[in-house]
Amino acid sequence: MRKTYSVRKPYSVRAFFVAIAILALVCGGLFLFFVKGLYLLPDKVCEASVQRDLVIHTLPQARAADEWADHKGSGRDFMFDCRVSTSGHSILSGGVNLRESSKADWTDGYGGSAGTAVVQTSAGRVAGLAQVDADHGVASVYVPCEPKDAWEGDDGASGTRALVAEASVTGKSRVSGAALRQALTDFAYQLTRHAYALAECKGSGDFPAQLPRYGDR
Repeated sequence: MRKTYSVRKPYSVRAFFVAIAILALVCGGLFLFFVKGLYLLPDKVCEASVQRDLVIHTLPQARAADEWADHKGSGRDFMFDCRVSTSGHSILSGGVNLRESSKADWTDGYGGSAGTAVVQTSAGRVAGLAQVDADHGVASVYVPCEPKDAWEGDDGASGTRALVAEASVTGKSRVSGAALRQALTDFAYQLTRHAYALAECKGSGDFPAQLPRYGDR
C-alpha cells in the first residue's frame, strides 16, 4: 500500500503583508494618539496670527494641546496675549503691549547679564532680539506705533510709542540654543504684525514676511 504525504504549503505572502499592514495601522494609531495634539490645532493660532507649524517646531509632541488668545484696551491700555499649552505641561506664550519707549530703552532692558547672551536683528523700523541661556529663552520684538488714541506722558510731552512683544516657553521645548531663540523671535514677530492692526497704529502696516535670521551668532 502506497503511503501518501501531505506537503505543508508555504506561508502566504499575502497574509504576511496583511499582518504587517495591520501592525503598522495599530502602531500608527497609538503614535498619533500620543502626539496628535499640536496637529489638531487650527492652521493658524492666536487669532489666526501665528502659523501652527511654528508652534509644532517649538513645542514637544503631546497627546493634547489647546490655544487661547485675547486682546483688549486701546492706546496705552492696549494688550494682546496668546498662549499655546500641551498635556505635557509645555507652554508657548507671548504678549504685546503699547508703551512709551525708545528703541535704545527697549534694547537696554534686555542687556545681557552674566551667562546670558543677547542677539539682535532688524528689518527697517522693526527690530527683534533674543536672550537665551542654557535653561531658558525669551525673545522680544519692537516696532514704533502711533496709535489712534494717543496720550500724553506724565510730563505732558509725547515720547516715542511702540508695540513691544515678548515670547517665552515654560517647561520643555522641542528646540534649544540658536533654534529656540529664532523660534521665539518668529512667534513674537507674528504676534506683533497682528497687534499692529488691532492697536490701529497710524501709517503703513506692511511688514516683511520674516525678520532676518540670527544664524549661529
